[in-house]
Amino acid sequence: MEFSFSRAWTVSICVAFALSALSYRAVAQSPSPQIQDVKVTRAVGTIKSTQGDSLVLTPDSGSEVIANLTATTKILRVPPGETDLKNATPLQAQDLQPGDRVLVRGQASADGKSLAALAVIVMKQSDVSARKEHDREDWQKRGVGGMVSAVDATAGTITISSAGLAGKRDIAIHSTPKTKTRRYAPDSVKFDDARSASIDQIKAGDQLRARGTSNADGSELTAEDIVFGSFRNVAGTVTAIDSASSSITVQDAMGKASVSVKVTADSQIKKLPAEMAQRIAMRLKGVPGAEGGAGAATGQQRSGPPPGTATGGTGQNSGWSGGNAANGNGTPDLQRFLGRLPNAKLIDLQKGDAVMIVATQGGDAGAVTAITVLAGVEPILTASPNKNSFTLSPWSLGNGGGMGDSTP
Repeated sequence: MEFSFSRAWTVSICVAFALSALSYRAVAQSPSPQIQDVKVTRAVGTIKSTQGDSLVLTPDSGSEVIANLTATTKILRVPPGETDLKNATPLQAQDLQPGDRVLVRGQASADGKSLAALAVIVMKQSDVSARKEHDREDWQKRGVGGMVSAVDATAGTITISSAGLAGKRDIAIHSTPKTKTRRYAPDSVKFDDARSASIDQIKAGDQLRARGTSNADGSELTAEDIVFGSFRNVAGTVTAIDSASSSITVQDAMGKASVSVKVTADSQIKKLPAEMAQRIAMRLKGVPGAEGGAGAATGQQRSGPPPGTATGGTGQNSGWSGGNAANGNGTPDLQRFLGRLPNAKLIDLQKGDAVMIVATQGGDAGAVTAITVLAGVEPILTASPNKNSFTLSPWSLGNGGGMGDSTP
């Protein structure tokens, strides 16, 4: 199940957890003699296909399972995030469609390849997609991000530094007992691989995003969700491309070393239009009149978070200073602009291309896995003597602020 910081990262996780919880509550709330008299097993996954009174289920683990429905099979639809059946509504077998997330409870066949379904609990694909979109928009409106500069685990406060073209600003992130905190896996670009963490695991130098309620000037935020990780930024010139191993070698101008970068199906490759790159370079040089930014480069009106929300949104650590661009009080959101760019492929890169890369930290200092590769950045690297003054965010450029297929 793909995610995108649905509750940014929560849609797929909520689906899995909610369906697991519902599997137990379904027994308590469905006093069917059948469920009490037979040994019941369960399968959680996605409907691959439907045919008459049977479903082919692709489970989250294991091989495909056929669920056979009968006239007594209870089919209930629940919204994403629900953990009981009080808001469930009945469905008919014909309402089930490929792509729907389901939990099937029933009696397994001897070979384990099929289930005689007693109950099917459904989260419709359309409901999950709507939830993901809602959460993605919420992260854009109420999310901030940047580099961790200090951590007070006792007080539950993390200070992040948001570096942009207008300079740096510090934001104090306050956690509460209700704050959900997660950490990215060191070798994965998927948010679904992130795991629960504690504040004391956050350290200076980590990159962090938080969503919650900000104070009036955006200098503090009480977090509902925090996601963080250790990422590596690479900026330099492509010296080799190996299509067979899906990797590129970059001479990193920041680390002064050659870096092998693995490009996977989850990595995103974007190419910055020449005009956009020039405008960013002019702003880095402090050239007057270079205020058009993303909106001018595309002919679109600049947009940003609404008044009263935390400034910066998905672009906090992208090199733009954030701000309420809709009211002309700040720069436009680079991340959002880049998200509109078409995806490129490894074959679109060439030796000598200037690239900026955000990658997993990895276990090997000389090899990393790309989260995002941004090409067409030679004017930016030339204009920025301190390459650290303009770095990409680890949050996905293609999903409105998520990483890989997930949201943040």
